[in-house]
Amino acid sequence: MARIVMYPSMGISHLMPMVELAKLLQNRHPSSAITILVTPHPNSALITAYLDGISASIPSTTFHYLPNPSLSSPPSSPTSPSLSFDRARLNNPNLKKALENISKNSYIKAFVIDFFNTAAHEIAMELGIPTFYYFPISACALAATLYFPTVDRTTVKSIKDMDINVDIPGMPPVPSDHMPMSMLDRETQIYKNMLNLAIQMPKSEGIIINTFELLEARTIKAISDGLCVPGGRTPPIFCIGPLIGEKVEGDGGSDDGARHECLSWLDSQPSRSVLFLCFGSMGVFSVNQIREMAVGLERSGHRFLWVVRIPPPEDTTGRTLANPEVEQRLESVLPEGFLERTKHRGLVWDSWAPQVEVLSHNSVGGFVTHCGWNSVLEAVCHGLPLIAWPLFAEQRLNKVFLSEEAKLALPLEQSAEGFVRQLMGAKSGAAIRRRVTAMNEGATAATGDGGSSRAALDQLAQLWKYVKDF
Repeated sequence: MARIVMYPSMGISHLMPMVELAKLLQNRHPSSAITILVTPHPNSALITAYLDGISASIPSTTFHYLPNPSLSSPPSSPTSPSLSFDRARLNNPNLKKALENISKNSYIKAFVIDFFNTAAHEIAMELGIPTFYYFPISACALAATLYFPTVDRTTVKSIKDMDINVDIPGMPPVPSDHMPMSMLDRETQIYKNMLNLAIQMPKSEGIIINTFELLEARTIKAISDGLCVPGGRTPPIFCIGPLIGEKVEGDGGSDDGARHECLSWLDSQPSRSVLFLCFGSMGVFSVNQIREMAVGLERSGHRFLWVVRIPPPEDTTGRTLANPEVEQRLESVLPEGFLERTKHRGLVWDSWAPQVEVLSHNSVGGFVTHCGWNSVLEAVCHGLPLIAWPLFAEQRLNKVFLSEEAKLALPLEQSAEGFVRQLMGAKSGAAIRRRVTAMNEGATAATGDGGSSRAALDQLAQLWKYVKDF
């Protein structure tokens, strides 16, 4: 029996995109048998509940649990990107055993790995298994990654120490401080990990991207034309998006399945009148930044739904992460009297809101986002203009693309009051809304019968069907 094996990086944010890919494959090509390798996560209850639901809905997908590798020293941060690379490398012996065991009963025709699991590529090559990378973020981030060895080779200083524009094929000029954080300092381990990833990816049989051709046309063409790997091989790329994940029960929502209160509040608001502010599962601002945002929202006069994550008492890391154990009331981080003064046109929610359901609500007319790629795709799929407020990772690069290339977002380069009025104003935001509407229609077309993303998926499935021939 032939089988596809998928290997996501640890954590729900990487597991879900891989599962969505598996679901898409099996909906489109029901004969595909898929095994997903799962590495245990500290939030194992959430992972287990999620996988139990998936197993019930798509029984032809099975899950194989790998042991959690022992780290030589405690990590400085459990969410460190470098740690994700390290875990995959340390888990290679367990991975090899798993692939060998699966091979006893099945022929593995494709091995699909998360880009953080690039260390697994060498095991697959040793076993003669064709390897494909799944890149669940933007094509512009992929272009930057593939071009990274060229940037490294042609510079002598760290990018963080250079005040330049980086020319990436298929992209507008990227200010050096807007490059992905992992590429900024050549003395760090994450820089070395990313450089190794960029060298290994072109050796794969293909790269699967969660985007669609119309959204990133110029970047995708530059990659396909080989411009990002000058003098080297560029594997085929398959743009199969947008893939939008489903809500995960237990991720902060209601335990009893009841409709979230913020959706009931939105029901009472006029059509396209509310600005939604949400910054992902990890992004948190300082108290001073939260208060500045509050002042701008109040002065703007517009309706808003704002998800605020309470920051830790002190932020000394440069990258603040949400701390669910911090028990502070919203009143302690917002300007005095703000909630009372804005209660008739605004709602502030702490920690979590059902983002996909909010973005699809008729009352929402704009989205202030950290430019995480899942959030971008969700906004595009619901036809919402964006205000780009990137925080970390590749989000600043996405901001350059969204504001300068696609022109689907306003960059945050003024006061909160100013950007709210500019986006939500009937005239000033009209051009962006028209482009977002056209891109929304393009996303629908790409994922429909005969669309570019479905054609790419079919091409990939056909390639795997005859895997012994390539």
